[in-house]
Amino acid sequence: MEDQTAEPMGSVEEATRNAARLLDLNPVLAAEQAEAILEAVPNHPPAMFLLTSALRRQGKPQAALEIVKPLLDAQHQWAAAWFEYGASLGMLGRGDEAIKALLKAVQYQPEHPEAWRVLADHLLATGDKEGGDLAYTRHVQCSTRDPMLREAAAAMVKNEVAIAERLLKKHLMRLPTDVPAIRMLAEVAVRCDRNVEAENLLRRCLELAPSFAAARYNLAVILHRRNDPNSALLEIEKALESDPDCPSYRNLCAVILSRVGEYDRAIRIYTKLLSEYPDNSKVWLSFGHVLKTAGKLQESIDAYRKSLTLNPGFGEAYWSLANLKTFRFGQDDIEAMHKELDNPDIQGEDKWHIQFALGKAYEDAADFERSFRHYAKGNALFRLRSSYDPDSNTSRAKRLKSEFSQAFFAERRDSGCLAPDPIFIVGMPRSGSTLLEQILACHSQIEGTTELPDMITMAKDLRGEANSEEVAVYASILKGKSADELRALGERYLETTRIHRKTDKPFFIDKMPNNFLHVGMIHLILPNAKIIDARRHPLACGFSNFKQYYAQGQAFSYGLTEMGRFYHDYVELMAHYDAVLPGRIHRVFYEDTVRDTERVVREMLDYCGLTYEAQCLSFYESDRPVRTASSEQVRQPIYAAGIEQWKHYEPWLGPLQEALGDVLKKYPEVPGL
Repeated sequence: MEDQTAEPMGSVEEATRNAARLLDLNPVLAAEQAEAILEAVPNHPPAMFLLTSALRRQGKPQAALEIVKPLLDAQHQWAAAWFEYGASLGMLGRGDEAIKALLKAVQYQPEHPEAWRVLADHLLATGDKEGGDLAYTRHVQCSTRDPMLREAAAAMVKNEVAIAERLLKKHLMRLPTDVPAIRMLAEVAVRCDRNVEAENLLRRCLELAPSFAAARYNLAVILHRRNDPNSALLEIEKALESDPDCPSYRNLCAVILSRVGEYDRAIRIYTKLLSEYPDNSKVWLSFGHVLKTAGKLQESIDAYRKSLTLNPGFGEAYWSLANLKTFRFGQDDIEAMHKELDNPDIQGEDKWHIQFALGKAYEDAADFERSFRHYAKGNALFRLRSSYDPDSNTSRAKRLKSEFSQAFFAERRDSGCLAPDPIFIVGMPRSGSTLLEQILACHSQIEGTTELPDMITMAKDLRGEANSEEVAVYASILKGKSADELRALGERYLETTRIHRKTDKPFFIDKMPNNFLHVGMIHLILPNAKIIDARRHPLACGFSNFKQYYAQGQAFSYGLTEMGRFYHDYVELMAHYDAVLPGRIHRVFYEDTVRDTERVVREMLDYCGLTYEAQCLSFYESDRPVRTASSEQVRQPIYAAGIEQWKHYEPWLGPLQEALGDVLKKYPEVPGL
């Protein structure tokens, strides 16, 4: 057995080699060996470096810093010392400083695998997904000795996805259980938007190597992206069990917790992250979003302001302030935004965010022509990256009307899960659905949740069964489902949405507006669920969408003509369901809600089979979290000014009016379609 003595042996060089061998085996003995060398040869750089590494591995990062700092002062390009410095800073919760140090490490030694891995964790924790993924790919490239795997990683770094996929598949034919290669192939699938395939590959990784934390993290990301927060939270919490201090794991956990309404836990995690990354504008922005949803208005404003202090050109922070709706920009803010637009280095995303924010600023200042000009520029910039096709949406609506016929429903009269729990609020975005949710959520028997993606996810999964990209094909798949299978789909919806329910109230609200496209499926799998159609004047609704920047989805809203066509398709589809399912849908007009709130509330509750409760009229006093663009507006009493607000912009709404046609002329009646 090798003698692991702590005394210097033979020569300083031999003793140094012995200490290096001990680092992984026994860092305590390695530290003692390094200290013995330093006693014999004070300030010996290799021994100081070994002592630094041994102390860090013992969980003594402050002591490690005190030794490595003089080394870097003397040898500024020592990559391994920069790594020890960065890793120790990270352990002390000084994340911003750690990133800078680790970037120095990979600058001076681009092939340092551990530096890339730790850097990836920090970048992902700050919301820099692109940088984090690139750093992790560089880690794989540097840590493997297999030439084919190195070549595949190099292709991934250059985003040559097809080359990487070919190499990885060839590699896995030879070594089918190589889990880093399987994880890289999953990343290829993600970049190609093949999320189901990516999930399966990552589950295979974890089957082969349950402790492969990077794969578990990636699986949690995929599950979160696929609207499965239950499973995503389970996976990221497993990853945190193995490494509770990992910054990227904690950040993802906070994101998922926010998604499922666990705001207190999310705020605690973000507060801790901000103590580690106090100079990171993206973390402050994320913190602001959670505070906004939790109803902490001034604190969210302060967080967005802090984000802008750190990054004056951060367009999303400006838009986040505008998106509070009740916030008003000052003249200094407006001048600062114009200054950023004049900056030749401004990125496209920052540019359109600022354009939308300026649109809101000038709207509040009653300079409507200038306001519209900025809204139009923001929409045009975003539209350049969008592939939205209005013809495709019209075809979808026609396909749904054809498939979901009166005879179709009559043949399946006794199908589905009979639970009455869900109350769906559907319709166009920006139609008053958040207001209706806030009113209903004040009832003692109804719990408000948010815009739940579960029905949309189910439609996508059914479309996958048809192996088709045609968006309405899932209706044909439903035709082949038995009564038991349809009931199971309804039960699946109740199960996947359960994580959003925080009380024992018998009813809950799903206010995803786009579920109007899935009314047929809702009726089929949940025949006792309630469906409320929130409808607003076509020009008011259309322009409200046009001036709203959405973080994702609603691609129809970035052009007035496209907006008008989408609204037209919506009215046609809902008219179809009125005809084939008479009385099934309860319609609420926003204008009626504003003018005669009590009558509208009584009628909604009567439709839901519930008794009237006066507290529903005091909805603005509720402190429940609200996760939509109207979150601050519904914390105020109803005001009538919003009904006519669109008229300030009427001179520029010609394309919207033309696309709406008879749907506009006959509102609130529906033309004979």
